Parts: sequence; C-alpha cells; structure tokens
Amino acid sequence: MSKTVVTCALTGVLTDPSQHHVPVTPEQMAREARAAFDAGASVMHVHFRRQEPGMGHLPSWEPGVAADITQAIREACPGVIFNQSTGVVGPDISGPTACMRQIRPEIAACNAGSLNYLKVRSDGAWAWRPILFDNPVEKVKGFLDVMLETGALPEFECFDTGIVRAVGMYARTGLYRGHLDYNFVMGVESGMPADPELLPILTRLLAPGATWQVTAIGRAGIWPLHRRAAELGGNLRTGLEDTFYLPDGSKATSNATLIEAIVRVAREAGREIASPAEARTILQLN
Repeated sequence: MSKTVVTCALTGVLTDPSQHHVPVTPEQMAREARAAFDAGASVMHVHFRRQEPGMGHLPSWEPGVAADITQAIREACPGVIFNQSTGVVGPDISGPTACMRQIRPEIAACNAGSLNYLKVRSDGAWAWRPILFDNPVEKVKGFLDVMLETGALPEFECFDTGIVRAVGMYARTGLYRGHLDYNFVMGVESGMPADPELLPILTRLLAPGATWQVTAIGRAGIWPLHRRAAELGGNLRTGLEDTFYLPDGSKATSNATLIEAIVRVAREAGREIASPAEARTILQLN
C-alpha cells in the first residue's frame, strides 16, 4: 500500500499553555516540532500565539512572530513542510494573509465552508457562546488568491459533507486550479462525528486524483478513525491541537508521543511513513 504523510498539529488556536503541554514560544515550538519530526511527522501544522508573558493562550497574526516561529521550526527540522493555519472569524483576513506573505508556507489551511461552531455541556448549557465560523465563497477566494501568490497548497478544511462537495465546485468553476488536498475535520460537536463508517462516503465525494487526510478531534473513538483512514489510503494527522489522549486512554504530555502512536497505527494497517521528500511528491509540492 502507498506511503502516508503524517502531519503534527502542534498547538492549536486557544489551548491554554497553563493547563496543557502546548508549545508557544519559538524555542518551545522548535523543540516540539523536532521531536515530532524524529517520530515521523513530515508536516507541521502551526498556529501562532502571542508572545507576551501570560498571553500565550491567545492567537497572534503578527508577521514578525510568524517569522520567528517558522525560522525556528525550519532550522530544527531540515526539509520539514510548513502548514500555516489561517482560520479567522469575520471578513478581515489581513492578519493570516500578512503572515502567509511573510513566511511563504508550503501548505496553508483553507477553511472551505461555514459552520455553526457549537458545543453543549452535560447540563444542557452551551460550553461557549455559539459562534458562526464564517467562510463564504468570497472569503475563500481571498485566501486562495494569496495562496496562489505565495505558492502555498490549499489544504481544504471540510467540517461537513456539503463542504466536501463545495471543494469540487471551486475546482469546476475555476475558483481554484491545482492539486486538490482535502482535510476531513471530524469530531467537532456541530460538524461531522469522528465515525470511521463515514470515511467510505466521504472518499466517494473526492475529486479524481485528490489527496486527503483526517483531523480527528476529541477523545473517544478517534484512534479507530485514524486506523480506518490509514486502511483507506489517507494521510494522517494528530497533535496536541486535536487531542490530549493516547490510544490507551492515558494523557499525552507531548506531540511526539501522539505522533509515535499514529505511526504505529499506520504500520499496523500496512502503511509506511513518507519522508519529507516523499511527502512533497505525494502532495505535489515539487
């Protein structure tokens, strides 16, 4: 079976470093990235955080912060593929696009459709104020234009089946021309569940020749989902952005332990792990 590309999602957008072992500073990011790289990750999916003391739980769109983190990771991990997060609520995309122009990532997340981002506690109350993660077509086009300008491959983030289908429409209308790379985001409470049985349906919706991966969010059921993705030929992703839990239910204290676990899952499914050079070929980055 084909080799699989492994992505490490290092830190996430709002995970509090005072509560969880997520890296924030360039030095921390580089150290975590190197350990994940040594464990088999060829791609680092990166969110930038504010660097002032006590503010590391908040996102940063300062190009200088992006440059410092990117340089530290690239120096620590020769040949690594850099994947920049871009998600923002509202129409102003100047922050993430300024960072893209500054660092020129090989891949950039392109959230391909809108989602009511919701979660309900066990007592029936909202876990947070309901949020519309708005990604209308004109916003998607704005990101795609800058990705074309900077040479970044869009990784189309799909939170539901309709969003998967919309990606094909972007290609058919000429909104995007190039290799299609899908990311099925599964486990967000108001999006697709982390259900392995959905994968055969989702893969039937892919454009011909596309690559795909799964982002599995949460705790229960995500490791069987990773295994099914590996069995069906998908690329794989994990990291402290996505989960804090290893297959045995214990809590992960680093990104590297999660990457080691997903590499084992891949090999048990008959897949081998792509090197950074092989990953570039698979994703058509060369």
